[in-house]
Amino acid sequence: MPVRQLTEAVVNRIAAGEVVERPASVVKELVENALDAGATRIDVITEGGGRRRITVTDDGGGMSRDDLVLAVERHATSKLDDDDLLDIRTLGFRGEALPSIGAVAKLALTTRHAAEPHAWTLAVEGGLKGEPKPAALAGGTRVDVRDLFYATPARLKFLKAERSETEAIRDVVRRLAMTRPDVAFTLAGEERAPLTFPAALPDAAGRLARLGAVLGADFAANAVPVRGGRDGLFVEGFAGLPTFSKANSLSQYLFVNGRPVRDKLLHGAVRAAYADHLARDRHPVLALFVDVDPHEVDVNVHPAKAEVRFRDAGLVRSTVVRALLEALTRGSGRAASTGGGATVAAFRPGGLAPRPGWPAERGAA
Repeated sequence: MPVRQLTEAVVNRIAAGEVVERPASVVKELVENALDAGATRIDVITEGGGRRRITVTDDGGGMSRDDLVLAVERHATSKLDDDDLLDIRTLGFRGEALPSIGAVAKLALTTRHAAEPHAWTLAVEGGLKGEPKPAALAGGTRVDVRDLFYATPARLKFLKAERSETEAIRDVVRRLAMTRPDVAFTLAGEERAPLTFPAALPDAAGRLARLGAVLGADFAANAVPVRGGRDGLFVEGFAGLPTFSKANSLSQYLFVNGRPVRDKLLHGAVRAAYADHLARDRHPVLALFVDVDPHEVDVNVHPAKAEVRFRDAGLVRSTVVRALLEALTRGSGRAASTGGGATVAAFRPGGLAPRPGWPAERGAA
């Protein structure tokens, strides 16, 4: 078979497959764009688990007409001042999100910059870009995505049930809401009750209030502050007491320079710090925020930007372990105010079911 050049439509859909894995991927990219635009309020609306519709509205800086036209072109971005990919200070930087979404869905962008007399709207359907038209919008940007994967219907069969896709979207919004307590978030849809996170102060108290709103009041009542750092690396956040633990690691939230990540190095550091405090089948609940010079971490490992690579992995691991150990030492005199019954039950033969004749648990004091 001879070598041939792929068409632009096929190239765009291949690129979209790397960035847009499911509806939650779309929400992640659009909310990150809103945060990068300086939004103080972000509203997300979904239908059909995000397959039928995703709308993200923000009050950020908005775009001019010319920027709007460029925004839906591949590898066009406002988030890099130069070509230095080791100096990433925003959540997005690849310039792939909007064109990738437009390649597989019906995309409508409406935006207004303060310097413009009115808003502009532009549509992209299956990779075909329309012309910008005047529109009505007070400020900021509204992105409306409909019929996700209509241009690549084979991808639809790989999606899960609407409830599962909705839960994945909720998880994305929760994670991003943890990073910015100063921004108000709302997530509404027909499948589940709305999520609302009011804006809080961007300090330790505000962060704990936001984490409590996301993870529950039990976490806020049973967490100790974590703070440490050296050599330009800083770690802060809140870690649950050993007596407030879970049967899996799904309640461990890790962030690097404001970016939610799933990093084996950081998870390993968490396990090491809690090794002498928890049974092997129990896992801590925590939210850790690692801040490091952008030149010391590579966020360009994967198109989804969920993985990172540290230049000095040993420094990161030791700093995280030390900060957690110091926090646990400070909280060593405290016991969880809730969850005691479940923790004790986990050590009973037969799991959580109490044996006949055992007295009912009252919970930890």
